[in-house]
Amino acid sequence: MFVLVNLKAYPCDPIAVAEAARAVAEASGVRIAIAPQAADLAAVADTGVETWAQHVSPNGYGSHTGSTLAERAAAAGAEGTLLNHSENRMKLADIDASIEAARRADLETCVCGNNPAQIGAVAALGPDSVAVEPPELIGGDVSVASADPDIVRDAVAAAEAVDDGVDVYCGAGISTGDDLDAAADLGASGVLLASGVAKADDPKAALEALVEPLA
Repeated sequence: MFVLVNLKAYPCDPIAVAEAARAVAEASGVRIAIAPQAADLAAVADTGVETWAQHVSPNGYGSHTGSTLAERAAAAGAEGTLLNHSENRMKLADIDASIEAARRADLETCVCGNNPAQIGAVAALGPDSVAVEPPELIGGDVSVASADPDIVRDAVAAAEAVDDGVDVYCGAGISTGDDLDAAADLGASGVLLASGVAKADDPKAALEALVEPLA
């Protein structure tokens, strides 16, 4: 199972979270990555933790003020990028262009979708992975794997029907080891989470508890 922690724009210490994630990943053998704000990519990557961008723009070099270049994210140390998170939605054509931009920069891609139909649509674009995240559960205390297990099963089936090489992750409300177990039982090969770690008083302890079933 892959664990991707999205720090969003939360007022946490990205370096402290990154160092905790690196320590837990090394001790447990579980693949854990951190997605900080773009301005913190280099500093987070310097901790040695696997580092992801929260977004890259659907363009290359040129007159694109305010964009996040995939090439510059990679140069800062990013190894992958989220795309189309429910808090930063994109048009299908822009998702396609951002996947291509990430591919040019050798970044792994994970495209988010709200439901199985969206997961099938974005899987057809050829990302490395997709993540199903019902927006009504994001930031809550109930995980999608327990609140609506069918949406995870159906998302896995939708992705497999289009391209069985695309990994399926689930997110929204993930915070415990039981959530991780449930996601795996439903066919997911990874999870996305944010507040369960980024808002934790002790991010290392939160991560240790999360991956305990896998250790």
